[in-house]
Amino acid sequence: MLHTLRIRNLALVSDLTVELAPGYNAVTGETGAGKSIIIGALTLLLGERADRTMIRSGSDSCSVEAVFDAPPQPEFAALLEERGLEPCEDGKLILKRVFTAAGSNKQHVNGSPATLVVLKEIGELLADLHGPHEHQSLLQTSQQLSILDRFGNLEELRGRFTKALDNRKQLQAEKAALIVDERTYAQQLDLLRHQRNEITAARLHPDEEQEAEETYQRASNAARLLEAAQQAVSTLDGEENSVFQQLAAVGRSVQELARLDKSAANLAEIHSQALELLHDLQRELEAYTEKVDLDPAQLQAAEERLTLIQSLKRKYGSSLAEVIAHGEEAARKLQQLESRDAELERINAALEKNEQELRAKGGELSKERQKTARKLARTAVAHLEDLGFKQSQFEVSLKQAAEPQATGFDNIEFLFSPNPGEPLRPLRAIASSGEMARVMLALKSALADTDQIPVLVFDEVDANVGGETATAVGRKMQEIGRRHQVLCITHLAPVAAQAPHHFRVSKEVAGGRTTTTVVKLDPAERVNEIARMLGGTDSAAKKHAESLLASGK
Repeated sequence: MLHTLRIRNLALVSDLTVELAPGYNAVTGETGAGKSIIIGALTLLLGERADRTMIRSGSDSCSVEAVFDAPPQPEFAALLEERGLEPCEDGKLILKRVFTAAGSNKQHVNGSPATLVVLKEIGELLADLHGPHEHQSLLQTSQQLSILDRFGNLEELRGRFTKALDNRKQLQAEKAALIVDERTYAQQLDLLRHQRNEITAARLHPDEEQEAEETYQRASNAARLLEAAQQAVSTLDGEENSVFQQLAAVGRSVQELARLDKSAANLAEIHSQALELLHDLQRELEAYTEKVDLDPAQLQAAEERLTLIQSLKRKYGSSLAEVIAHGEEAARKLQQLESRDAELERINAALEKNEQELRAKGGELSKERQKTARKLARTAVAHLEDLGFKQSQFEVSLKQAAEPQATGFDNIEFLFSPNPGEPLRPLRAIASSGEMARVMLALKSALADTDQIPVLVFDEVDANVGGETATAVGRKMQEIGRRHQVLCITHLAPVAAQAPHHFRVSKEVAGGRTTTTVVKLDPAERVNEIARMLGGTDSAAKKHAESLLASGK
C-alpha cells in the first residue's frame, strides 16, 4: 500500500504530506481545488514524463516522494537487484522524483539513482491508475485482450508465444537475405570471389606498408646513394689531399709536440683513436656501396608493390589491417552464399519446426483464453449487477485468426447488452459514457479479484452517473478496498460516503499566494463535506449526509 505521499512546489502545492490508510480512501473538494494534483504526483513517481510548467510559480524545482509497502512478489526484489538498486529496508519502498525549471530530472529508488524506465517497471507492480477518460481505451481490442490475459494470469503463456513469433521473424529475415534472383546471386558470387582472390593473392601483412615505402625509397635513390658513398670513400683515401694524407701530417706534428713537451703525449693517443675511427668509417662506407643495388627490376618490383597496397586501400579500407579484415569478411560471405542451398534447407527446417511450435503454443493460449473468457464474463456480469445493471449480458467473443499475430491467434471483442431484450453489441456501439464507465469499473473489479497490484487509483471514474448508481459505485470501491488499497477522486457524495477514510482538498490564500491543502476529515468534518457535495449546509443536507455515511459503515 501507499503510506505517505509528500509533494513540494507542484502546481498550487507548496509543501504537502498526505498519510493514506489501508482500504478505500476517498478524495473530494470543490472544482479547481486541485484534487487531481495527487494523481499527477503519483504518475510522476511511476515514470511519467515531467512538464516544467507543473513547477509552482516562483520555485526553481519540484519534488515528489512516496513510501510504499514493498511488493511481495519475488520478481520485484529481483528487479531491484538487476537494476543495481538498494533493497527495501523494513519492507518499505521509497521513491523520489525531483525536476527543475532548468530541465534537470532526477529519480531515486531507496536512495539509489534510477531512470524513468526503471520507475515505470516498478510502477507496473505498485499501482493501477484509472483516469476519467480511460474507459475509451476499453474500445481497443488490444486493451480488451490485455484485460482477458491479466484476469486469467496468461501473461507467461502469451510471452512464450511472442518469443516463438519473434524467432520466426528472425528466421524469415535470414531466409529473405538468402533468396535473391539468379542474376543478382551470380553477381554477388563474382564480386565476393574477386574481392577475396584479390586480397588473398596480395599476401598482405598488417605492418608491411612502411617497410615497402622504405624499400621503394632506397631503390629509387640507388644511383645517388652509391655516388654519395663512393665520394665519401674517395675523400677519405683519394690520391691527392685526402683525409688520411692530411691526418698523417697532423700525426707528424703531434709527435713533434710530444717530443718537445711531455705533457702533450696524450695528443698522440687521441690522434691514433681518430685515425682508427676513420678507418672504421671507410670500411662501413665500402660495405654500403656493395649493398646498393642499381638493378632496375628491384625498383620496378618495389614500385609495383607500393602501388598495389595503395590500390587495395582505396577499395577496401584505410589501413592494411582493414583491407585484410575485408578480405576475411568477403570469404565468409562467399562461403555462406556458396552453401546457400544448405543454409536455406536449414532455415526451412527451422521454420517448419517453429510453425509447429507456434501452433502448439498459440493453441494452448487460445484454449486457456476460451476458459478465461467464460469466467470473466460471469464475473463481470456479477459486478455489473452490483452497479445497477440488473439483467445485463456480457460476453467475450474470441475468433481464430488464420495467421499468428503478435498476441496469438485470437481476435477479441467485448460484447454488452445493458437491458433485457437487447442484442449483444460491441462496446464501441455503446453511446452512453455513463454505461461505459460502469463497464470499465466492473472489469476493474473483476481484475481486482485476481490482480496482485496493491494500489488502485480512480480519478472521477464515477463521471456521468448519479443516484442509486453512485451509491453502487461507492460500494464497489469499498468492496475492492477489502483486497487492495483504493484511492478515489470523486465529486459524488454517495461515492465518498462509502469510504472509511475521507480526504478533502481545498485552496487557501495567504500572503497573496494560493496554496492547495489536503486534510483527513474527522466524523464531524465528513458530515459537513458530504452535505456540501449534496448542495447545501442546512440541517436537511446534514441529515442526508449522516444517512449516507451511516449506509457506508
